[in-house]
Amino acid sequence: MTASPATEPQVVDEPGNGLLHVWPVPTDEQSLLALLTDVFTDHWEHIFFGVLIPGSALEVAAPNAPKRISTYDGYATIDFGRWHFHICIGEHTASGPELGRQRRCARAEFYRRISDGAPTSWGIRLFNGVGDQQLTVMLPGPFLDDLQQILPEPRYDRLAAWDALRRTHLGLEPDPLDRTGTGFAHG
Repeated sequence: MTASPATEPQVVDEPGNGLLHVWPVPTDEQSLLALLTDVFTDHWEHIFFGVLIPGSALEVAAPNAPKRISTYDGYATIDFGRWHFHICIGEHTASGPELGRQRRCARAEFYRRISDGAPTSWGIRLFNGVGDQQLTVMLPGPFLDDLQQILPEPRYDRLAAWDALRRTHLGLEPDPLDRTGTGFAHG
């Protein structure tokens, strides 16, 4: 797996999401499968995931660790037993080259949302070949508990998943800026 060379984030003012710090992630199948495996195997208890698009926010909590993570024809399957999801992360050939290109993850990134100069939320996003959002993983942060209730005081130990995933997949150590916020803010 190749770590991203970017140590400084890209600063993006995204309509509807506000100011984001973004770190690109390699989009080859091996790197994305490793990232998804780490997220869903090691951090499933503390994350929410789904699709966040204008007009809709699907925030799902995993019922358990995945029973199986596999790939077939470019699609990763994250199987929780009673239900599962598929996401195209590699070369998909069954639908032909043009649809395969459109379906495959073309952009992946770690992000943190910034409000009043400090981070307020942390996550990972994947986008397909036409720029549609495929998946957002909302990582635990210091301002909300695992039931998404506001904590009375920040708990910066809740950035453990963010720190571990950035270290593994970006080669970055914890950033002191992540520990400067004082409360949750919606994007």
